[in-house]
Amino acid sequence: MLLYKTRKGIVIDHDGKFYASENRNWDSLINDDQLYKNLQSLVSGLKPLSKADALIESEILAPIGEQEVWACGVTYYRSKVGRQEESKSSGGADFYARVYEAERPEIFFKATPHRVVGHLGKVRIRKDSAWDVPEPELTLVVTTSGKIVGYTIGNDMSSRSIEGENPLYLPQAKTYDGAAALGPCIYVTDKPLDKSTGIHLDIHRSGKVVFTGDVTIDQIVRKFEDLVSFLYRECSFPAGAFVMTGTGIVPSSDFTLQENDEIRITIEPIGTLINTVA
Repeated sequence: MLLYKTRKGIVIDHDGKFYASENRNWDSLINDDQLYKNLQSLVSGLKPLSKADALIESEILAPIGEQEVWACGVTYYRSKVGRQEESKSSGGADFYARVYEAERPEIFFKATPHRVVGHLGKVRIRKDSAWDVPEPELTLVVTTSGKIVGYTIGNDMSSRSIEGENPLYLPQAKTYDGAAALGPCIYVTDKPLDKSTGIHLDIHRSGKVVFTGDVTIDQIVRKFEDLVSFLYRECSFPAGAFVMTGTGIVPSSDFTLQENDEIRITIEPIGTLINTVA
């Protein structure tokens, strides 16, 4: 089922029918190891909405409350190659090859909730950066106990020029206002995602598609549970966390985002996250 956070409350899409619950706290709702089971119980006591599409489209918010957003790097081979290319002149290329093959994954802090935008929101590119790209990523919804209870779409906006200048500049390349987008909803299931699940990226500029890319999550070299396990080793998350699992779609060095570009990331069965570059 699909779980939406809106200005007027929570909306649940279950088997093609929509249900609304206005008096639920978002953080306590999603930070639940039995989220799928409890959502099923919740909708059984609600009446279906007659006009949910308009409500979701006009009132939708990023599906985040007090959760932190963390991200994992170099989980796809294409990401490893891209990072090696961008950092070759700084001498950092070898680090990415080592991370790709190491037991310990690269995990970094991405965003606090106020730096996250939702569906149809505006993401940003840094004014002190010359090479900027979106990174479309399947994102895990994880509870305080470390259980994965859902999935959403993440856009890990990145300054490749800053990161490529020196790998130690990664926090500046990754963390700034409007550097992350989540949405449009959380896909809640009691089963693992199919390995063939695809991620599709389109970037539109002046009404034309200027970049497109596809990847499937079976190309991720790490297990989702392992990523969460390393993150939770010495960190506690009172409200749970969002964990971006890395990108396998890396535009070539001759492409950079521009103001007013529209970024469309599709992962079925979650949907499409659409953002505009400010």
